Amino acid sequence: MAEQSTFASPSSTEAVEEGLAFAPKFDADGLVTCVATDAKTGDVLMVAHMNADALRRTIESGEAWYFSRSRKSLWRKGESSGHVQRILEMRVDCDQDAVWIKVEQGGPGACHTGRRSCFYRAVQIGEPGAATLEFRDGDKAFDPGAVYKK
Repeated sequence: MAEQSTFASPSSTEAVEEGLAFAPKFDADGLVTCVATDAKTGDVLMVAHMNADALRRTIESGEAWYFSRSRKSLWRKGESSGHVQRILEMRVDCDQDAVWIKVEQGGPGACHTGRRSCFYRAVQIGEPGAATLEFRDGDKAFDPGAVYKK
């Protein structure tokens, strides 16, 4: 059996913030936040969560794996759509409680709504009253009904 990636145990704040050991700080639910961006354009594609198993599989396979909080299950990006995210670089933030992956996004989009990015609406800033949204880059890149057959 192949050896699995392991994570360091944080020994001190200085070691976590300045050291070279990867010691992810999982939250109370055992998750870290992951921001996925397009490696070529820098566009934010999606934000999801990883548990230790998803993080290990991502590191070992070079493809993005996530943990679904709603379904309480592990999933590989693209397993049903074919829109796989190939990792070109992974970074961790200063206190190691969030990761940033730069990906090569397979297929026309990352969002389950059929769009290239999950961030296709902007909150109107500086307007009195109830906050409203405005579509930005909101055109559908693919038909989710055809891609995500149940």
